[in-house]
Amino acid sequence: MSNLIYAAAIPPLIKSLTNLRAILEKAIAYAEAKKIDPAVLVSARLYPDMYPLSRQVQIATDVAKGAASRLAGTEPPKYEDNETTFPELLARLDKTIALLQSLSPEQINGSEDKTILLPLHDRSMEFKGLTYLTDFVLPNVYFHVTTTYAILRHNGVEIGKKDFLGEI
Repeated sequence: MSNLIYAAAIPPLIKSLTNLRAILEKAIAYAEAKKIDPAVLVSARLYPDMYPLSRQVQIATDVAKGAASRLAGTEPPKYEDNETTFPELLARLDKTIALLQSLSPEQINGSEDKTILLPLHDRSMEFKGLTYLTDFVLPNVYFHVTTTYAILRHNGVEIGKKDFLGEI
């Protein structure tokens, strides 16, 4: 039994969501300084058929909380997906980060070969724990955090690679 899946899952998820939170804080300051209605940024998207920024944050947190819970063998908490403001998105991030921080290595380690059933809209996908983490969870969280970053950068928020990566 390995003791590495916790280290490969929980700290990177916490770091990504913490960095996302800091990026949203910069967006709030930018909107305030430029006298931009924050709702414009929360509803912004890079292309008409994309999800808006608010949904990008919701999906990143959904994937993170779902992964942590499933790897720990618990039911993922349900969120309403009704956030329409930066403070609501920050609260969602805080709630998700707190959930991740509440899990111990003992709850996650050893789940590499655990069967994970991921319910989707019209079907379920089946993974082994490690494959679920490496092939689905981390790429999805990084995608949605990156897309949020790109939406804000495209709209003039002064953020850079260091904001995305955070402290190294």
